[in-house]
Amino acid sequence: MSLSGMMRTGASGMNAQASRLGTVADNIANSNTTGYKKASTQFESLILPTGGGAYNSGGVIPHTRYSISEEGTYTNTTSVTDLAIKGEGFFIVQGTDGVEYLTRAGAFTVQSDGTLVNTAGFTLMGYPYSTTADPTIVINGFAGLEPVVLSDDKLAATPSENGVLGGNLPGNEVVGFSKPTSLVAYDSQGNERLLNFTYTKTGDNAWSLSVDYDGTNISGPTAVTFDANGNLIGPSSITTTALTTAGTSLNAITIDLSNTTQLGGEFSADGDIDGKGAKEVVEYPIRADGVVSLKYADGELVPKYRLALATVQSPDMLDPLAGNVYSQSRDSGVVVVGYPENGGLGSIVSNTLEDSNVDIAEELTSMIESQRNYTANSKVFQTGSDLMDVLVNLKR
Repeated sequence: MSLSGMMRTGASGMNAQASRLGTVADNIANSNTTGYKKASTQFESLILPTGGGAYNSGGVIPHTRYSISEEGTYTNTTSVTDLAIKGEGFFIVQGTDGVEYLTRAGAFTVQSDGTLVNTAGFTLMGYPYSTTADPTIVINGFAGLEPVVLSDDKLAATPSENGVLGGNLPGNEVVGFSKPTSLVAYDSQGNERLLNFTYTKTGDNAWSLSVDYDGTNISGPTAVTFDANGNLIGPSSITTTALTTAGTSLNAITIDLSNTTQLGGEFSADGDIDGKGAKEVVEYPIRADGVVSLKYADGELVPKYRLALATVQSPDMLDPLAGNVYSQSRDSGVVVVGYPENGGLGSIVSNTLEDSNVDIAEELTSMIESQRNYTANSKVFQTGSDLMDVLVNLKR
């Protein structure tokens, strides 16, 4: 073993312990960082060829490993937009550079533009929600995802577009018999507009239907006919005329009449028109399956988005980046996107944050070990340096 080799080995050991102390320092500093995943240093021995009976010292090579797949503990919060994942998966977020990343840091807050942004400035992504079918997921990519935008003003209104009107028309009444009924619709500003429907008997199994708003006819009269059994022949629906009043617009509204009958008995009517008046958005409930809704003051829930989760074959091999986010690496495997609670992906828990997976006691123990090992390696280096001085100062 040469003296220079001894010094090289001592320096290698100090460098390895310094790397370990670096991961310990990061872990302790981020022990309270939401969703942080600890780093650790693993060592690889470096063996050099030995010949002629003399030992040739090698060294040690440090490698950094991230415990990304290890879940942290969970803390309950009072904010419904604080999100955690119980089980496998990552939130899909977008940076200010427009690139999508993966993260477990779910401390999201609603911004002035309605987006959900976490403490590191990354925007939560999801699919626009449909009540008829789940959005089509691009399994191996982020196409179709868009920033989740909730109502940024605290009031929202939905104008009416469709309705239903059914009931029974008394078949035993005389020609000329007339009966009114009314339904409430909503204009573009959420104001209530009372639509008046008037049925008038015009003959055997025959009626006319007119619709007016504030004295203005907006539909009909439309002939409504029935068969001998009192079942509706037609029409199955009518559509009112759109109009503008008091600076707001009332849409053309399609009214389904298919539940109307003509039987002996009294007149009856029931129905409804969609839309809603201006209501305050009070909350943003997020379900375990990722459906994000607006909750109005009257308790109505309106689904807006469905969150997706992403995973890879080897999460611990993802590339960690600033802001507690991760990107796909060569060794992590491809990103696979799916819905929460499907395909092995975890569930989303609202009012909850995932803590870091750092164990402070373990980190302090590692710090003490590395400190002692660093000192020991420095002694090896110092001893080699001293012996080198002796060798240099030898007198022939």
